[in-house]
Amino acid sequence: MNPVVSYIKQTLCGYYPDSELLPMAKLLLTQVFGMSVVELYAGKDTVFSENERNLLDNILLRLQKQEPIQYIIGKEEFAALTFEVNKHVLIPRPETVELVEWIVEDYGRKLPKILDVGTGSGCIAVSLAKKIAGAEIVSWDISQEALQVAERNCRKNGVHVGLECRDVLHASPDGRLFDVIVSNPPYIPEKEKEGMDANVLEWEPGLALFVPDDDPLLFYRKIAELGRDMLSDEGRLYFEINRKYGRQTVEMLAALGYKGVELRKDLFQNDRMVKAER
Repeated sequence: MNPVVSYIKQTLCGYYPDSELLPMAKLLLTQVFGMSVVELYAGKDTVFSENERNLLDNILLRLQKQEPIQYIIGKEEFAALTFEVNKHVLIPRPETVELVEWIVEDYGRKLPKILDVGTGSGCIAVSLAKKIAGAEIVSWDISQEALQVAERNCRKNGVHVGLECRDVLHASPDGRLFDVIVSNPPYIPEKEKEGMDANVLEWEPGLALFVPDDDPLLFYRKIAELGRDMLSDEGRLYFEINRKYGRQTVEMLAALGYKGVELRKDLFQNDRMVKAER
């Protein structure tokens, strides 16, 4: 193993589980310093310039402070695409890919109009635009900084998405109709902060994470209410949800008149996705 890999592992030992140290070192050296896999496993010394050594030590210090490595390298892979990420957007998760795939299963051979609420990095909207040729997609976010990231991700991945600065909690139907409304909104109650990892709690945007303890379905209910006026006939809602509130989300949608409400588990066997038909 390359001595630089050993140095990274030694420097981060105690800050992260041992199982994460080698993958972290590989990601860092390939993405930031352009090393090949062959070089990683070679036993010979890697000659770093003084600037490269300083950069590496600065990155390791940031990692010791639990800053997510995705923010440090500035990107993350999602649905076989590369997305810019920074402190203004959530880091895309593999569970969310399953939500995208569900929509593609249902609409891959159609030309749907899709509204993505709370787009963040744009990972859902951009992935759908790549996978469903001819889809017309609009994305909302309350954060101008997030929309700027999403715009760059649209350009980098060669797709067009209509990006709008909208606060869904204060939005009203505007006459447009969509075949799909999809959202991965804030869904973590404030009381759950205590059990969260520092690399999420201290670095990712709280605006995109948390809801009041007394109303964990706040965003789902508002989006579902909008959906009654903004979904086309037989249009569908698709949500990523808090695994603890699957049953409550299903019951809420049924109470609002939605049909065929379906709850799905993610790859970790947690209740994670809901689909409902207008």
